[in-house]
Amino acid sequence: MTPPDVFTPGHIGPLVLRNRTIKAATYEGLSHRGRVTRDLIDFHAAYARGGVGMTTVAYCAVDTDGRTDRHQVVWTDGAMPGLRALTDAVHAEGAAASVQIGHGGPVAEARSNRSPALAPSARVNVIAMNKSREATVADLQRIVAAHGRAARLAVEAGFDAVEVHLGHNYLASAFLSPKLNGRDDEYGGGLRNRARLARQIMAAVREEVGDRIAIIAKMNMDDGAPGGFWLDEAIPVAQWLEADGTLDALEMTSGSSLLNPMYLFKGDVPLEEFAGVMPQPIKAGVKVIGHRLLKHYPYTDGFLLEDAKQIRAAVGLPMILLGGVTSRAVMDTAMAEGFEFVAMARALLREPDLVNRIKDDESRRSLCIHCNKCMPTNYTGTRCVLVDRRTSRTATWGKPEGYAEPSGEWDASHRAG
Repeated sequence: MTPPDVFTPGHIGPLVLRNRTIKAATYEGLSHRGRVTRDLIDFHAAYARGGVGMTTVAYCAVDTDGRTDRHQVVWTDGAMPGLRALTDAVHAEGAAASVQIGHGGPVAEARSNRSPALAPSARVNVIAMNKSREATVADLQRIVAAHGRAARLAVEAGFDAVEVHLGHNYLASAFLSPKLNGRDDEYGGGLRNRARLARQIMAAVREEVGDRIAIIAKMNMDDGAPGGFWLDEAIPVAQWLEADGTLDALEMTSGSSLLNPMYLFKGDVPLEEFAGVMPQPIKAGVKVIGHRLLKHYPYTDGFLLEDAKQIRAAVGLPMILLGGVTSRAVMDTAMAEGFEFVAMARALLREPDLVNRIKDDESRRSLCIHCNKCMPTNYTGTRCVLVDRRTSRTATWGKPEGYAEPSGEWDASHRAG
């Protein structure tokens, strides 16, 4: 079969995208007290205006104890007007809007959440310098139900798709990991037990939304840590999820926010910049042992392709290729290898209109230099540090004036509607 052109429409469940490019979820750091801000709306409208088929809002916690940042959006009634304003703005630019939902588990920010981080088994998080407690079965049942509720609210907020976070050793991913999951109950031990939580979460999402919006899962192929979850287990889990009928598409990722954060990103390690945004005593720790926690992996275009091809060969679901998508050549390779969509992150932070530029000039490639200095900016508004912050798109990011909530006009119009 002739591979599809990346600039032709593509289907994910009930959703039709205008093209096959997706702005991947990259935590924006632009919400405030659990609410959407004008800056967050502008952030995603820029990618929609720049040509992507769909932009993904990241990361909205399904419950307060699942937040990885104290200002993170949580699925409450108070957040709904701003989320609706965001989807309206994206739709006005001709793109679809997806939202990533999940529970941080051991990655959650215990101090600001005023609740211990939850994990399959109690452990100390060296990077965050906190301790997590073992989640009870009642905790897990609550969190499964919270995913279903979040998906239902996503429909009400006007999202076209929901992306469930099953990666990076957030809660569901931590349960999949034999390194992090030492339980001896129905959620631990063999792979079927370790995959139970992920499958229950996806089933709850499907039950709540049916086929009203597309359902995507973002799942690890490899934790990047000895003894962790790896490709040989990711393949059967992907097959089980497909057989369950709870997914419309699958996006594979890698790395662990707990055990090996740089494994996903590849490229330079900005230790000085990371230390600069950390509070004490974490700042001192980063300076002393940061090189051991934040390891360097050389960047190559399409760096997740070879592993993701093994998942591609094992399932029939539409798949989204993530990792080093920087040019038309990489996009065409993804299509030729059987992927239906491509997801872009750092390249779009550098150039929000890169998709339009590539469409106009096939020889165009991203200006991103993979310095990864964008990573520490998610504490003050995620951005490429090489972009002039005086532009309208970044003028207030990380500043108090950028944290104004959406206007009452939006609230009133949607209450009336």
